[in-house]
Amino acid sequence: MKTESKTQLFRQLPSVDELAHSFVLAPLIAQEGWIAVSDAARSVLESLRQEIASGRLDDHAVELALTGLDVAVEHQVRQAVRYSLQPVINATGVILHTNLGRAPLPVAALDHIRETAAGYSNLELDIKTGERGKRDVHVDRLFRKLLDEHVGTIAPGCPGEQSSPENPAVSTIVVNNNAAAVLLALNTLAEDGEVIVSRGELVEIGGSFRIPDVMSKSNAILREVGTTNRTRISDYEKAINENTRLLLRVHRSNFQITGFTEQPPIDELVDLARRRNIPLMEDLGSGALFDLRSVGVNGEPSVLDSLRQGVDVVTYSGDKLLGGPQAGMLSGRSDLIARMRSNSLFRALRVDKLTYAALEATLLAYVKGQHDAIPIVRMMRLSKEEIGARAEAIVRRIRPCKLSLDLLDGESVIGGGAAPSAVLPTRLLALSCQGLSADELSAKLRVFQTPIITRVEEGRVLLDLRTVLPEQDEAIVQALRATTDQQ
Repeated sequence: MKTESKTQLFRQLPSVDELAHSFVLAPLIAQEGWIAVSDAARSVLESLRQEIASGRLDDHAVELALTGLDVAVEHQVRQAVRYSLQPVINATGVILHTNLGRAPLPVAALDHIRETAAGYSNLELDIKTGERGKRDVHVDRLFRKLLDEHVGTIAPGCPGEQSSPENPAVSTIVVNNNAAAVLLALNTLAEDGEVIVSRGELVEIGGSFRIPDVMSKSNAILREVGTTNRTRISDYEKAINENTRLLLRVHRSNFQITGFTEQPPIDELVDLARRRNIPLMEDLGSGALFDLRSVGVNGEPSVLDSLRQGVDVVTYSGDKLLGGPQAGMLSGRSDLIARMRSNSLFRALRVDKLTYAALEATLLAYVKGQHDAIPIVRMMRLSKEEIGARAEAIVRRIRPCKLSLDLLDGESVIGGGAAPSAVLPTRLLALSCQGLSADELSAKLRVFQTPIITRVEEGRVLLDLRTVLPEQDEAIVQALRATTDQQ
């Protein structure tokens, strides 16, 4: 296209003000605001200028584009003002999928958030006295029911001191995630002192979070013992000196070391900590409040397991195996937790009323024994037969035109840096479609009103209904029907 022709086409385009002030866009401005509409008009016009400059639009194409400017602007506005964070359907079979927000919340948690967030609440008010209260009391009482009465009547590390409501054996405080919990504990218990940890436990998790780095930020000094694959109790004992403030056990929750390995059992570390009067802390990472062995997962200690064995402080996440909101918990000896509560870092890392509301409702489900009310626990307890029956029901409702559906045995995983070797047997819905590669079919499922996130393996799209909420089965049916109709 000649330069003079392009110039003529540029002249046909209205200015941003002319387009945004056109009467056809007045209702859109009233609904979405002047800024959103003018930004959209600027974006649409800039796209047209680029098309003209590249020579991809002639006179006729520009004329057509000009007649549809109002529609293009409205579409651009709708794209710009919609939520970026949106619900998706997790059909991957990864229960704690970090990219998909980890644990979905119980219905009771959503209700409690709505009740307490829509107006005012007694977040830091003692209603009985009318005086200022502490926000952590709302969940500490529930953690005591779940942990304190099962640990014992003697406060660990405090010989002869009896547990009571005023002086519980175990207390719990909450910060914004488990990394913050580890930071707070290390800074409180070991600032300017040494923390002894096995080289085989210097883990890195998602987001390049490394134990040595958080230890450095806490102003604690790392003292490595043992080797990558073998550490004995004698290594810990030899490393203890006048600067030792803490023994740290880090659960290898997102990887395994196999072969020629050795790691001292937790009871040996507890005995050493007691003999040398040094606190023992365990970073569980995930931290379950129920017995994972009941769903066939072994080797993943629960919070209660660690406390029963005498660990002084346990740190763990809220949105992993606990099945609640993102948070970091510190449970353990009441005297040590009290020190952390008085640390100025605690205020900087504390959580808000929404987190407390969600966590309180989740913990109440555990207290009541209503485990199926917690979505991730319910998912783990599903049998292969139950999942297969739902998959068969979906297959029966789809016309096998160009879309091929098969059922096959497979495995779900827990994910979220928990139980890396544990798998749960499941039934998979395997899809293939004529004219589409597996990646193209998976991409199509991601663009539905509620995106469906799947796995792609061996040239097929796999859907695992273990991680699909039952009420989402209908959306999958509609998406598969639409995909068939489009081909």
